[in-house]
Amino acid sequence: MNKYIKTIILFILIGCGFGQSDIDLSRRNAVTKAIEMASPAVASVSVTQVQRYAINPFQRDPWFEYFFPPQIRQREVKGSGSGVVISPDGYVLTNDHVVENATKIIVTLPGGKEYNADVVGMDEVTDLALLKLDGSNFPYVKMADSDDLIIGEWVIALGNPFGLFDVNQQPTATIGIVSGKDLDFGLQKGQIFQDMIQTDAAINPGNSGGPLINANGEVIGINTFIYTGSQSKQGSIGIGFAIPINRARRIAEELKTKGRIVRDFSTGLRAQPLDPRTASYLDIPLKEGLIITQIDENSPAEKANLEYGDVIITVENQKVLSLNDILEIIEVNDIRPGDRLKMRIWRNGRYLNRTLTLGKL
Repeated sequence: MNKYIKTIILFILIGCGFGQSDIDLSRRNAVTKAIEMASPAVASVSVTQVQRYAINPFQRDPWFEYFFPPQIRQREVKGSGSGVVISPDGYVLTNDHVVENATKIIVTLPGGKEYNADVVGMDEVTDLALLKLDGSNFPYVKMADSDDLIIGEWVIALGNPFGLFDVNQQPTATIGIVSGKDLDFGLQKGQIFQDMIQTDAAINPGNSGGPLINANGEVIGINTFIYTGSQSKQGSIGIGFAIPINRARRIAEELKTKGRIVRDFSTGLRAQPLDPRTASYLDIPLKEGLIITQIDENSPAEKANLEYGDVIITVENQKVLSLNDILEIIEVNDIRPGDRLKMRIWRNGRYLNRTLTLGKL
């Protein structure tokens, strides 16, 4: 715009009683206030990691490879990600993949102050990790209720994309909306991503572990991964995902108290797939399911009033054909000792509902 036109507009605004101070005030809005509230607690997480790699000059020759197996070597690599301080005593939440295999972790807060961070606990399944800084009175974020999200509400991703935090010791902010919620990706290479928040706020490499905040400056999720459309592309295309903060908060509390997430469980039952021969012999009018072959005494299965010969039809409203199906349901739903498992069974011509509380192994 021509500078003379700008000057004329400014004089008109001033003449109407709308001065420069009013213009400056109009630039401030819910987004700028939210960023100001949360930014002091957003961290850069720099790690030194051990990377294992194989050396094998005969990798294209199976015969030589048999007699000369690959040599496994190690090297140190540098990496960076993001994190967020969740309490005044210095607990920092980030992604597990940001700090896995780390031999040294440096957390930098806005302003440039650096801290050596200790790992309190890590959970590969949910891709979350809890770190601890030495000190007190740290700036920390407020947490929202991620069960109360509104599709279309404004959100801001804060973090350290491409290591830009190191340039000015401040987090980078990108803005978007809640594009979707409650997205379940199931079991992916040992990790479970469920109830995920989708956003079009740009999430780039290095944003992992940083907070996704709402217009009130409260954390609603932990930025975790993006969809790129193809393996050849890198960077955001407007489809990013965050772990809901309600889930992240529960994991952080357990890591804080126990140092790990306890998932070892017992059911106290043995079962095998129902085959036509067994069904015919026992006069069971079903073609599929799991027939219980053993119930341990005083076990969760016995307390759930399950019996030898019961046929398990569904678990958590999902059809089961093998014990692996039950294990996958438990893993995907992050059901742990003390949690309840809903079952529908067949017994003596009747369909019954049972609830089994997982026991500790």
